[in-house]
Parts: sequence; C-alpha cells; structure tokens
Amino acid sequence: MTSFPCTNHTVDSAPDGSRIFPAHTLDSAPDGSRRIMEAMARQRGHVPAGVARLASSPQLLDGFLKASGLFENTSLDPVSREVVILTMATRNRCHICVAMHTAKLAALDASPELVAALRGQRPLPDERLAAIQRFTLDVVAAAGAVSPESLEAFLGQGYNARNALEVVLGIGTYTMSTLANRLTRAPLDEQFSEFAWEEPAA
Repeated sequence: MTSFPCTNHTVDSAPDGSRIFPAHTLDSAPDGSRRIMEAMARQRGHVPAGVARLASSPQLLDGFLKASGLFENTSLDPVSREVVILTMATRNRCHICVAMHTAKLAALDASPELVAALRGQRPLPDERLAAIQRFTLDVVAAAGAVSPESLEAFLGQGYNARNALEVVLGIGTYTMSTLANRLTRAPLDEQFSEFAWEEPAA
C-alpha cells in the first residue's frame, strides 16, 4: 500500500486570514507589488486593503489591474460594465467588490432600483441591462457554451459580437479579483462602509 508523507501545513486559523495573507505595507511588499502600491498611494492617498492583501503575489496584483484597465476600455458603456462586475461580485459573494462597485454606480447616477436589484441578485428593471445580466450568468453557467437563444437575446438588446467577448473579459477579470479577495479575507475599506453588502436571504 502506498503511503503519503504528512505535512505540517495548516489552514490559517485567523478569521481574517492575516497570518497567511498579511496586509503588506510599502516596506514589506515584494518588489513587484511595491511600485504598484506606491502609485496607488500617490493617486488615492492610501493603499486599499484588498490591494495590500493581494500584494503577496505581484503577478496576480499586476494581472488584475491590467485586466481591469482593459475592461474599462472596452466598447461596453460604463453602466453595462458595472452590471457585469456586480453580477459577478454578488454571484461570488465578494463584499469588497460589491461595495466598491455600488459606490461606482452611485457616481454614475444609476437608479436606486437598478442598484438594489443588482445587490439583491434580482432581474434588472431596465430590459437592456437585464439582458447583459442574464448573458453574464449564462456564460458562467455554460462555461461559455451558451445556447443560441441566450446569445440572440443578448444581441437583440443592441449589443454585438464584440460586446459578447468583452463580457467574457469582465467575467475573467472579476473572477480573479473576487476569488482572491475571498481567499485573503480582505476587509472593506472604511470609505466604502456605507455601501457594505449583506448577502440576500436564500
């Protein structure tokens, strides 16, 4: 019978994950993350808590920020992009992303009904935005192999083939960040506390 060696690796017992995923400072961060954190500190006046946790992996941090920048420059309109992001954030139960992108929708003057529906994982009141919400969920559920009906319903609301691929970019980008934030148990920054999210009742 084959035996396997035991290891002494243990799961982080700290509820906030800080033992394995520390909140890096500019002094403690790996070189590749430090330059990113320095740029954020200059631009925002602080380093977001989630970034401080992700800094343990310069490649992941850099990869997410680059992918996020690419998604922000797609041909999707800003509110459609936020629908994709919040659909993924609520699906993956990332409290940081939900709060941050609720704040972003507020800055875009999105209707309270739209924001409440997104946060509550309900169909959206706007037909066009509801189409991109459904399509995002269909792409995830079908691992990309959506039905012809799903694709046609999306295209029927004025979106196009380029937009369909841009949805995939948004899904990939915010799968990366939501899973990483949950893995590191990153806390919510104080400035987003008014947008804190509670998961809808099942």
